[in-house]
Amino acid sequence: MAGKKQSGRRVEGWKAKSWFKVYSPENVGKVYLGDTVADDPAKLIGRVMTAPLSELVNDYAKQNVKMKFSITEVAGDSAYTSFIGHEIARDYIRSLVKRRTSRIESIVNFVSKDGSKVRATVTCFTLTRADQSQQHLIRKVLSEDVVKYGTENELGVFVNAIINGEISKETFRKVKELYPIRRIEIIKTKVELPKIQK
Repeated sequence: MAGKKQSGRRVEGWKAKSWFKVYSPENVGKVYLGDTVADDPAKLIGRVMTAPLSELVNDYAKQNVKMKFSITEVAGDSAYTSFIGHEIARDYIRSLVKRRTSRIESIVNFVSKDGSKVRATVTCFTLTRADQSQQHLIRKVLSEDVVKYGTENELGVFVNAIINGEISKETFRKVKELYPIRRIEIIKTKVELPKIQK
């Protein structure tokens, strides 16, 4: 008897909740991310949704990139998000590392033009093994380029530059003049949104 009553209460609880459709930000196409449920729209604020980049840009080659969004606004039965980070799958990154080459990584922090605090991890994969002085020089260029682009642009522009590879391509051109490299990737970002957007 007790089990049946508990089941009934659980059904009533679900009936009191509503489903909301969640969308990505305008700067990444306002794509439908999925549904989420809540008994109060206010409880949705801050809820995190993830999606592979391949679904956002209709490009299967981007399936190794996971995008993270936080719900920042609710209107009717729709919930809208802001970008809070991304990460490239570790298995994919490992596949880029070759023998007798170097993986050079730099973690940078900056504040975007519209006030978002960003931590980005940018990685360079070389064609041959670089010595310490060469790695230091490459790391310096990686850091300076990402910070310069990030601080001079709004977060949405920075996100699009990650998606379309603009930052990686521009930095690649500079670094290859210093040392033979194979690839540059911004492999991870973490974003703290301005207080006003929460």
